[in-house]
Amino acid sequence: MRSIIVGTAGHIDHGKTSLVRRLTGIDTDRLEEEKRRGISIELGFAHLDLGDGVRAGFIDVPGHERFVRTMLAGVSGIDVVLLVIGADEGIKPQTREHFDICRLLGVERGIVVLTKADLVDAEWLELVRMEVEEFVAGSFLEGAPILPVSAKTGEGVEALQAELRKVAHSLRPRNPATAFRLPIDRSFAMKGFGTVVTGTLMAGRVEVEQEVELYPTGRRLRVRGLQVHGKPAAKAVAGQRTAVNLAGIEHSQIERGMVLSEPGWFEPVRVVDARLILLPTAKPLKLRTLVHFHSGTAETVAEMRLLEGTALQPGESGWVRLRLRQGLLLFPGDRCILRQFSPVVTIGGATVCEIAPPRRTSPDRLQTLATATPAAAAQLLVTESAAGLDRAELRRKLGAAPDLPVGLIACGGHVVAASWAQARLSLAEKTLAAFHRANPLQAGMAKGELRGKVLSQGPAHLFDALLSMTTKLTAQQDLVRLSTHRVQLQEDESAAREKMENAFRQGGLATPGLSEVLLQSGVENARARLLLQMLLKERRLVKVSEELVYHIETLDGLKALLAGKKGQSFGVGDFKDWTGVSRKYAIPLLELLDRERITRRVGEQRLIL
Repeated sequence: MRSIIVGTAGHIDHGKTSLVRRLTGIDTDRLEEEKRRGISIELGFAHLDLGDGVRAGFIDVPGHERFVRTMLAGVSGIDVVLLVIGADEGIKPQTREHFDICRLLGVERGIVVLTKADLVDAEWLELVRMEVEEFVAGSFLEGAPILPVSAKTGEGVEALQAELRKVAHSLRPRNPATAFRLPIDRSFAMKGFGTVVTGTLMAGRVEVEQEVELYPTGRRLRVRGLQVHGKPAAKAVAGQRTAVNLAGIEHSQIERGMVLSEPGWFEPVRVVDARLILLPTAKPLKLRTLVHFHSGTAETVAEMRLLEGTALQPGESGWVRLRLRQGLLLFPGDRCILRQFSPVVTIGGATVCEIAPPRRTSPDRLQTLATATPAAAAQLLVTESAAGLDRAELRRKLGAAPDLPVGLIACGGHVVAASWAQARLSLAEKTLAAFHRANPLQAGMAKGELRGKVLSQGPAHLFDALLSMTTKLTAQQDLVRLSTHRVQLQEDESAAREKMENAFRQGGLATPGLSEVLLQSGVENARARLLLQMLLKERRLVKVSEELVYHIETLDGLKALLAGKKGQSFGVGDFKDWTGVSRKYAIPLLELLDRERITRRVGEQRLIL
């Protein structure tokens, strides 16, 4: 079954609601005030099986100038517009504004419907047709069907249905493989079900029991049930009118303008760069101005700043930066409507090029981004960044998870240019080679120090991922070395190392002072301390305090002694008697045993565990 979304547009009292009612049998005026006043105030929804495998969802919008903001919430995401013009009155102000909005939103297909055809004669109807042809010339409606229809008599209804079927089969289906996005246009409570929201599914798909996120609040919710065009469904796909029954939230906590989408994928944005088209009827725009910003079903106030020139003249286009008062879920390619701050009239439309843009940009850069494929856009965004981009950030900037083009690689949670990664690794190799030459007795360079020289602007996890990409570098705990590097001792250094180790081994529990051992090692103090560090890292020696170092065999012997007394309690005096050491050695040794959970202090006593 092929689904299409059909939206009405046109001046107040030109018969949009009556037309939808005649087509579908559904009265879209739900409010008591709408019925009393005879005008649409809120969005209305209906559906119809057109036959030939086509199902249409209808969005009926208000025609009064006071409700254009409501009209904007309904017309976004439609496939086909019915431009409704009363045959008895012809083109009126809201006909023009609604038509401008459809053009600015990029609506590509439509049908002109001359309603109330039963009220005029054939000659008058022909005059109105000629007026309409001139009005739509050069637009997406040039050459579109112009059908006289009477909701009262049914004249032209079958012809309109036939044209809708024809248009439906000519439309390109939307891509259901992208991240799903449902701008909410209505939220209400249904008895026995709870909270229900409705909207036109702009992209992707959603299924029953799926977890979704409510933007911009960040709340995670569960899809309890779905309806598509008024019928229960297990899933909904892009291009369908969808009602979603949500668990875990009250309907009053959801407002028009919020969006359901993939959980954890995106973030609301407050700054976007966009290409603006200024209507010929608008006033010239200066460097900075406040506007009403409409995207999907959302509305907020934005400060608009020109990115080129000092003014934009009516009918011209240019690059602008928009700072939104409220964070919205926006993707590159989204079409937006801008309305003058006061008086509130439509002045133009914008196409989002980049969300959360860098502080500085240029028209040439934006033009490149606007015309690039997702892969090419990813290439540009990654390569111009100092240390690549986090995968999630790249996905947010593109509005989708792209296939990485040749030249880009995944590096941990980052995406980087392969050439950049190789350059960083080459720098790391050169830096380590120089370090090893200057410090032959050191096992490696501190990882933090190396990262500061190689990747000062990148996160630590990216540096770790880089190191894992090569076999030429080896990371061990907090040190990094060339994989080929081995500590090579000179003859005097080997003798000094052996002498130092023997001194601590022979000293037993009454270990010699560290300073004394270093002094008698046979090499200068700096090299002696490096040899000591080697023995400590190899766990041949264990440092108990600043001045006390023990040989590992001595400590193993002490632990074996205590193992034969497991479960006993003892004091410091007992320990001195068992080991034959003074308090100078006893207290640091006992603290070491406590740390290693060989013993546990209980008051003035200790328990052997």
